[in-house]
Amino acid sequence: DALYASDFFPWSRYLTGTEGQDPGYDPLEIMCALADEEGLRIEAWLNPYRVRIGDQPMSSDNQAKIWLSQGSDAALEWNGGVYYNPGSPAARKLIVNGVREIVRNYDVDGVHFDDYFYPTTDFAFDSATYRASGSNLSQADWRRENVNALMELCHAAARRYGVRFGAAPAGDPEQNYTLQYSDAARWLRQGTVDYLMPQLYWGQEYVKNGDASHSFAQLAAAWAALPRAAGVKLYAGLGAYRVGAGDGSDAGSEWFSGHALADQLALLARLGVQGAGLYRYGSLFANSDAPALAESEAEAIKGVWQG
Repeated sequence: DALYASDFFPWSRYLTGTEGQDPGYDPLEIMCALADEEGLRIEAWLNPYRVRIGDQPMSSDNQAKIWLSQGSDAALEWNGGVYYNPGSPAARKLIVNGVREIVRNYDVDGVHFDDYFYPTTDFAFDSATYRASGSNLSQADWRRENVNALMELCHAAARRYGVRFGAAPAGDPEQNYTLQYSDAARWLRQGTVDYLMPQLYWGQEYVKNGDASHSFAQLAAAWAALPRAAGVKLYAGLGAYRVGAGDGSDAGSEWFSGHALADQLALLARLGVQGAGLYRYGSLFANSDAPALAESEAEAIKGVWQG
C-alpha cells in the first residue's frame, strides 16, 4: 500500500481504515513540504516485498491481489501473509516502478529499505519459481541473486534523480545472509547502496545463555570491519525503544542508566561508523513508561552530537 498518491499501489488502510480509499490529501507531499520548512531531510521508508501480514482485506486494485487471483507467482501467500516474490521479474519491475515514482514525484532526499527481504528459509515458499528459472545456482544463492538484482535496480533508479538509496538490514551480518538471503556485505563492498544502517538494537553488555555474539559491541565491530566501496556510508540503527524496557539480556542494566545510547554513540565513533539513527522518536520524546530515563538519554545524546 502507499501513504502517497501512487499509480502502482493502493492507498493505505492506515489513512481511512479502508485500503484503496483516497483520503483526500497526500501525506508524503505534506511531509516533504514541512521537512523543507524545518530544514530537515526526509527519506521514503519502504518494505520491499511484504504486502500484508494477517488477514487484513486487500483492495481490488492491489496488484498482489490481482496476481493471486490470476495464479501468477509474482505474489505468494505464506504463513497467513502475502509477499511479492523476489524471484519474479514482474514483481521486481513493480517495486522498481514504485521507487522511481517516489523519487520522480516527491522532494525526498533518500529511499530507505527496511529489512524485510525473504520471509522464510523454507524453500517450499518459492520452489516452483526456482525450478522454472532453470538456474544452476543453489536455491539459497539464487535467492540472494534475486535480492541483489532488486537492490541494484532500485539504486540506479534513485541515483538517476539524485536521491540516495540505503537499507536497514538486520543487525547480525550472518543472519542477513543465511536467513533473509540479503548479502549486505556485498552491497557495502560493491556500492549497491549509498549507505547501510544495520539494526543494532541490543546493549553493549547483552548476553543470552552465555552468548554475547549479539551484543552491540560485537555486532558494531563486525559491521565496521567489512570493506566498503568509496563513498558508501555505514551508520547504525540504535534501539531507543529499549530505554526503560531492556533488551532481554541475562546481565547488565545499561538501559536503565540514562546514557546507554550516548555510550553506544561513543563506541561507534571509535569504530569509525559514520552516523546513527534512533528507533524511534517517541521512545525518547513521548515515553510515558520511563519519562525521566528518556529525558536523560536525550540530553546525553545531545551532549555527544552537539559537542
